[in-house]
Amino acid sequence: MCSLERYKIDLKALTEDVTPLQWELDDQFFRSLEDAQVQSGSLHVSGSIRKAVGFFELLLHTEGTVQVPCDRCLDMMDQPIEADLRLVVKLGAEYQEEDDIITVDESEGTLQTAWFIYESIVLAVPIQHVHQPGDCNDAMMRVLSEHSAARSSDADAEEAVDPRWEALKGLKIED
Repeated sequence: MCSLERYKIDLKALTEDVTPLQWELDDQFFRSLEDAQVQSGSLHVSGSIRKAVGFFELLLHTEGTVQVPCDRCLDMMDQPIEADLRLVVKLGAEYQEEDDIITVDESEGTLQTAWFIYESIVLAVPIQHVHQPGDCNDAMMRVLSEHSAARSSDADAEEAVDPRWEALKGLKIED
């Protein structure tokens, strides 16, 4: 298991105005997160945290690939990912999250960025993910074509227009 400790930022210990950040994410990162939908990938995260008066600004850029199942053949595929994350972090009485503003307990003074990075990755995964044409599992594609052929013959039978609709077409006003 990967330790998520390295993704913690001690806000109180920041001395410079801008502190560069860099992490390499692999399968261990995804497996160390509870309830993570994405379980595999190889990504590079780079960015910075800027210390300002009263707040911190976290800017991260993530690039790489994650493994997701193809929507057509269900085989795993590499999905390229590129995501940007911007958070404003403040110190306060207790931990809170409001939109892009995170309030961290002042007595603790640390920000765990692992889940925020993971969320930005998951949000960057497209809704539909399919292999490039010809890369899908051949056996699964044969099964799909057999079943879609059965559907298309049913669709041909339904394509004969109901005579009631034909009568309504005559009532249509043309411009």
